[in-house]
Amino acid sequence: MGDTTRRRTVLAAGAATLAGTVLSGCGSDGGSDTAAGDAPAAAPSAGGGSGGGAGGGQALAQTSEIPVGGGKVFKDQKVVVTQPMAGQFKAFSATCTHQGCSVATVKDGNIVCPCHQSLFKIADGTVAGGPATRPLAAAKISVEGDKISLA
Repeated sequence: MGDTTRRRTVLAAGAATLAGTVLSGCGSDGGSDTAAGDAPAAAPSAGGGSGGGAGGGQALAQTSEIPVGGGKVFKDQKVVVTQPMAGQFKAFSATCTHQGCSVATVKDGNIVCPCHQSLFKIADGTVAGGPATRPLAAAKISVEGDKISLA
């Protein structure tokens, strides 16, 4: 019985070490997607079009700074805001679901991750080109007048 207890202790310690190693390696070239829970804390739904929301969040941009059919990455806030159609603003986590790199640009209707060239659609964050297989997590924003804020 003493051997069983020692074996369990060693196995538990090994599992904890492995978990730490896996989590710290998210930015490496391991080749697999990160777990769904690895995305930064983002609200579960995308921001809507005009108005609504309580507003009290951190100011991100003026609506005029987000081009129609494009978007802008806010590195410090780890969020990307897009405008798929005039007056329709969306927000997503700026953390790529492939290996946790930060997306860098919005080009040709896609959010682009520079690490392995994963592409995500500006309208809904779904994958437009791999190696990522999961969409970007939605983030919540509010649009009041010409001001876009984190909700």
